[in-house]
Amino acid sequence: MTETAFPGAWRRAPIALVACLVSFTAFWAAQRAAHVSMVDLLVYRAEGATVRAGGDLYALRATADRLPTTYPPFAALLFTPLTLIDPAPLRTLATAGNLALLVVFVRQSLKLVGHARVETVWWVAALAVWCEPVWTTLRYGQVNLLLAALVLWDLTRRPAGGYDRWTGAGLGLATAVKLTPALFPVFLLATGVVARLRGGDGRPWLRHARGAAVAFTGATLASAIVLPYDSWRFWTDMVVRTDRVGYAEDTANQALRGVLARLLHTAEPGALWVASAAVVAALGLAVAVQAELLGRRAWAVCACAATALLISPVSWTHHWVWCVPLVLRLWTHRLRAAALGTLLVFCSYAPWWVPHGPGRPELHQTGAELTLSALYGGAGALFLALAWTSLPSRGRGRAQASPSRTGQAVTKE
Repeated sequence: MTETAFPGAWRRAPIALVACLVSFTAFWAAQRAAHVSMVDLLVYRAEGATVRAGGDLYALRATADRLPTTYPPFAALLFTPLTLIDPAPLRTLATAGNLALLVVFVRQSLKLVGHARVETVWWVAALAVWCEPVWTTLRYGQVNLLLAALVLWDLTRRPAGGYDRWTGAGLGLATAVKLTPALFPVFLLATGVVARLRGGDGRPWLRHARGAAVAFTGATLASAIVLPYDSWRFWTDMVVRTDRVGYAEDTANQALRGVLARLLHTAEPGALWVASAAVVAALGLAVAVQAELLGRRAWAVCACAATALLISPVSWTHHWVWCVPLVLRLWTHRLRAAALGTLLVFCSYAPWWVPHGPGRPELHQTGAELTLSALYGGAGALFLALAWTSLPSRGRGRAQASPSRTGQAVTKE
């Protein structure tokens, strides 16, 4: 469905736009009143300055919190223009840019679920800005909305013939900036392989995965040419140093590893987390692939996103901006109670209700506190279960690949 199919939408759109602008203005005022530091934005700026000065990127400790560089070198290259702007105007530009990206992300999320009406975009954006992952993304000056928008742009576009030079570019570049979207190309590759094994045409998905791999490799090689020492250090050492990112048990870590660390009262859940993450990865990808082969692209993409967030060593609360398409998928599939419950979870700010901060109190949480600090992960796991049960029963055992002439699965949402 498109906006042109609903002429009345254009008459209602100005009202929705005004409501969205009022909501954004109130949000901006609230952020200013809270004196947010946008500390991650300042780290990005320091990374760009380090690149320009020829310094050691992974020896950097930025801001008063002495935060390290955790992204691949390609991200630092992209951050170099931030050094041309003073911190105060940079915060303003970053906030405005993230609010604009939120509208784009909402638009793409609604397009994914097949309900991209003009006025709906504004209404959803007006509400989404207040959910905790979005609030925290803007509070820290994070890049989550940019990366999510790149991923959805790539997965919702329909090039002529199903493939062009840009197919996979969004996924590859997003992964080159931050490794968290890496599961999406794996999902496409798995879908193509399974489609072939079942006698279907897996080429559309394999081409898409190849495009993502080419874009990722190109960006990574380019950064290796410009920053050879930093690239070597990252890909041979820093990429597996999850301890540099933060404590596993931190209440902000809503990944499976964080939930287990708090549950077991241990700083590192070790082999149990590895085994649990492997099981969740296999099950989550199975759901995503089945949904994709049945033409349920929205279920597939959202299931892949939930899986990636659960199995990542660290999924901070602001990484969960993917709650926006997850809630929309549940709502448009008429799972209204589940949608409202999920919305409540992500608008509750519940992870911050429990003791946190210096002294690592998360290692000593009570039963109620453990529940509150596991709500995001629980919502992600519940979504995967609902995604599986929402697939046609006849297709769960053996989905058939049915790519359309555009090269993507036929949409039967």
